[in-house]
Amino acid sequence: SAVVLLVIVAALALGLTLALLPRAPVNRLCTAPNNRTGFLCDDRVTCVPASWVCDRVSNCRNGEDEQEQLCGDLPHSLPGYLVFYCSNPRSWVYADQKCNGMNECGDCSDETWSLAACPPCGQEWWSCSPVHFEFCSCIPRSLCRDGAQHCRDWSDEFVC
Repeated sequence: SAVVLLVIVAALALGLTLALLPRAPVNRLCTAPNNRTGFLCDDRVTCVPASWVCDRVSNCRNGEDEQEQLCGDLPHSLPGYLVFYCSNPRSWVYADQKCNGMNECGDCSDETWSLAACPPCGQEWWSCSPVHFEFCSCIPRSLCRDGAQHCRDWSDEFVC
C-alpha cells in the first residue's frame, strides 16, 4: 500500500507540475473573409476580422475577442498582427483596415505609403488623385459617372 500511495503522490506532483508550466501562447492569426487579417476564436474554426476584436461585441462563442487581457490597453495589449501603426506613431488602425481603399489614418499612410505595402487599385477601384480626403489614390468604381467630381482631373466622370 505504501507503493500505491507513492505512485499516487508522484502522479499528483507530476500533474501539478505540468499545470504550472507556462503554456505556449495560442497562435490566433487567421485569414478572415475578403482575405483580411483575423483573430481565431477558441473553437479553432471561427475567424473574426481584426477590426471586430475589442469592439464591445462578442463575436467568438466564449467572448475571447473581448477579454480584458486582450482589450485592456489598446493597441499595446493586442497581438502585433492585429495592429497597423500609421505614420504618426500615436495613431493606429486594425490590420484589416490597411489597404482597404479608405483613409483611416488621416494621412493615407494606411493606403499609399511604403509602410503599408498596398497593391495597386483593384478591379472595383479607379486610380486617380481624389478630391475627398476619405480616399487616397483610388476611388470605388461605383462613384464613376455619378455626376459628382471625385478625382481632381474629373477622370471619374469622363474616362472611368
